[in-house]
This record gives sequence, C-alpha cells and structure tokens, in this order.
Amino acid sequence: MEPTDITIDILKGIRDEVHSLRQDTNARLDETNARLDETNTRLARLEHRQGDAELRVRTEVTAVVGAVDRLREVLLEDRTLRRQVDDHERRLRAIET
Repeated sequence: MEPTDITIDILKGIRDEVHSLRQDTNARLDETNARLDETNTRLARLEHRQGDAELRVRTEVTAVVGAVDRLREVLLEDRTLRRQVDDHERRLRAIET
C-alpha cells in the first residue's frame, strides 16, 4: 500500500496538531513552574514570619510564667502575713478582755 497525498496531508496535520499541543503544554508548564516558584518564595517568607512569631510568643510566655511565679510568691507571703495578723488580733482581743 503506497501513501497517497491525502494520507500524507492527514499525517502532516496530525504532526502539526501534536506540535501545537506540545507547545501549549510547555507554555502551561512554564506558567505553572513560575507560579510554583512564586508560591515557594511566599511560603519561605511565611515560614520566616512564623518563626519570628513563635519566638515572640515564647518570649511572652516566659514573661507570663515569671509574672505568675511572682504573683504566687506575693499571694503566699500575703497568706502568711494574714495568719500572723489574725494571730495578733486574736491575742490583742485576749489581752483586752
């Protein structure tokens, strides 16, 4: 079977269509790669900001823990002083009566 002009034309058309599709696909892949590069850049910036935020949160949590510890000490001291004052009040009443 010998190729005819129409067969050759059909095959050339298919070849041209495949070539055109490949070019479109490559262009779309290039666009996708560019968007992925941009996304990666944005993710890197976000990761950096998240690290900074985590450091600030850790610093503040440490400060809060310190403040809570100091408050606890003050409350315990207040309870001790309150017991002493109550004891002194009781003794003064006993002396007064």
